[in-house]
Amino acid sequence: MPQNIPLKLEELKRRRDAYIKTLKTDSKNASKLDKLALWITIHVGSMQFFVIIFLWTILWLGWNIFSPTLRFDPFPAFVFWLFISNMIQLFLMPLIMIGQNLQSHHADVRAETDLKINQLAELENETILIHLENQNEIMLQILKHIESNTNSQVSKES
Repeated sequence: MPQNIPLKLEELKRRRDAYIKTLKTDSKNASKLDKLALWITIHVGSMQFFVIIFLWTILWLGWNIFSPTLRFDPFPAFVFWLFISNMIQLFLMPLIMIGQNLQSHHADVRAETDLKINQLAELENETILIHLENQNEIMLQILKHIESNTNSQVSKES
């Protein structure tokens, strides 16, 4: 018998489920503010947000350049537009960084879970190989036993 005692199938499944549960609980443990930062990071980094900001800029600048009346942010300075744009940048930059840090943390947890599952798969493979080796040894013993019986019957008949 080999020195390594193979684990039972139930134990291997229990370990895998525990690793997966750890990954799921990590994303559920995020606070409401963390979830808000993630939501902002995901949406600010989208093409829709870019289109909204682009259209807002075109409309703002176009209105204040070409409108015959009610120019509220005079050309060429656009001071109010610059102020609002800078405020948006100042507020979004830290939120995006927070969201990226949270995403990075989740990626690290996912990578760690993947490593543990891969190590468990390696253990499962070793367990299968041990079982196959044991079966091979038993089959060889059975073949030797059959051969010895066949040889003894042949010698008795001769």
